[in-house]
Parts: sequence; structure tokens; C-alpha cells
Amino acid sequence: MHPPVADGARWLVTGAHGQLGAEVLRALQGKDAVGLARDDLDLTDQDAVESAIADHRPDLVVNTAAYTAVDAAEDDEAAAYAVNALGPAHLAASCARHGARLLQMSTDYVFPGDAREPYDVDAPTGPHTAYGRTKLAGERWVQALLPQSSWIVRTAWVYAVGRRSFVDTMIRLERERDTVDVVDDQCGSPTWASDLAAALVALGGSTAPAGILHCVGGGQTTWCGLARAVFEEVGADPARVRPTTTQASARPARRPAYSVLSDRSWRTAGLPAMPEWRGAVHAALGR
Repeated sequence: MHPPVADGARWLVTGAHGQLGAEVLRALQGKDAVGLARDDLDLTDQDAVESAIADHRPDLVVNTAAYTAVDAAEDDEAAAYAVNALGPAHLAASCARHGARLLQMSTDYVFPGDAREPYDVDAPTGPHTAYGRTKLAGERWVQALLPQSSWIVRTAWVYAVGRRSFVDTMIRLERERDTVDVVDDQCGSPTWASDLAAALVALGGSTAPAGILHCVGGGQTTWCGLARAVFEEVGADPARVRPTTTQASARPARRPAYSVLSDRSWRTAGLPAMPEWRGAVHAALGR
């Protein structure tokens, strides 16, 4: 078991301007925390990463930075690998040298997406996309270089209001269109970035052992279901969201049909369950 991070510990958050990184910093208000955005730290530059860890001397690094352009990664997997795999490798190596822990974010895309029950942490991986392959490579680098002092947290369908996310897109389209077609044959667990950030801070202060954990919003729905929930929250008729199929809205990268992650590992580690996804949408739009 890890001893918990002390109250006076220093946190370093990468990807500080992203939807999750910004929320982690918000959750760390009142603590000793430093946020580094992409312009502040290039994770693909090993020397820059080493300098950042040496200069800031964090006790815990939360890596929320990632190459998340899923479709673009299909045409430039090398660029995605540099950020999603080599970046975590550089962080893990520097954390090992300086005695810091690493909390590395990962994704449902490491799985093939063809399951019929929630994926547990030890379920066989098998990504079908460049994004998924590079994120899985990042997991393996962290496990190889920092096995006893790292957490890998897989999550899915993360959104934040006021940022470039699916929920924000639905809010905009509700204003612009009479109807919106949204896929109804992909299933997952919507995860509000604010809830996830609070959960990550709780993890950092826990005695949970090193390893892989899953942390997502409670319950499950489809993208169409999530879109209809957003319409309801803004006072619009959810029937204006019309179900369609993945095949009818084909994109360069294959989306997982089933992305539900089991939170058994999270609860077994003694961490509080995440709020149900529907109530989280209500809270997110209310804030």
C-alpha cells in the first residue's frame, strides 16, 4: 500500500490547460500545486521533462496531457506516440530519479470495444486505433519504469462545459439546428471532468496500491442518450436528437461499440464511487 500524499506535498499537473488538467488544478486549490501547459512543457523532450521535475520537485505528478485527436492519429501515429507513449516514459523515468509518484491518465480505447459486460482492469486489451495503441504503449512504459510508484487511471467519455467537448457541441447544435443525428450504437459511461478531478485528488491522498484503476461516471448510456440528456437540461425537446448508427456516420478511426469500464478496482482500493452520469450532467450544466 502507498502511504498517502502528505498535506504539504507538492503536486505537478501536466496538460494544465486541458479540460481535465484545469479541473484537477481547481480541485487542488489550497494545496501546493503547479500546472504546466503544453507551451510550458513539451513532454516529447526528455531533457525538458527532466528539468521540470528537477526544478519543481513534485511529490506527485498528474499527467493529463495527451494527443487526443483520435482521427488525426490514424494518419500520424508517430506524433501520437511521441506524446502518449514517450511523454509518460520520460515522466516515469524522471519521477523514478527524483522519488516522485506518477498518476498517468489512460483510456477505454485500449480495449477492442466488443465486450458485453464492463471491462475490468485485467481484461485483455486490443486497441483498434492509433490513439488506443499509443495510450496502451504509454501505460506499459509507466509500468516498466515506475512499477511501484505509479497509478494508471483509465477513464472514458470525459466532458467539461465551456470547453471543446461533446456536451458543449450538443449545447451549440441545439441552438443552431432543428434536429441533430447522434449515434445510438456506442455505449459508455459519461464522465464529468470535475468529478474525475476530485476522484484523482482523492486517489493521490489515499493508500491505494500502485497499478491500474478504472474511474468513470456511474451507469451507462449511448452518445444519443447523453445528447438527449443535454437537450433536457437546456429546456429543449430531447426528441430533436435522432438516433443514427456508427456505419451511417463513419469516421477515420474506429470507435469502440462498448466502452463501459468496471469500477471494481476503484472501489476495492477503498475509493468512493463516482456519481451517476445523469446527475453529473445536471450538476455540470448547473455550474
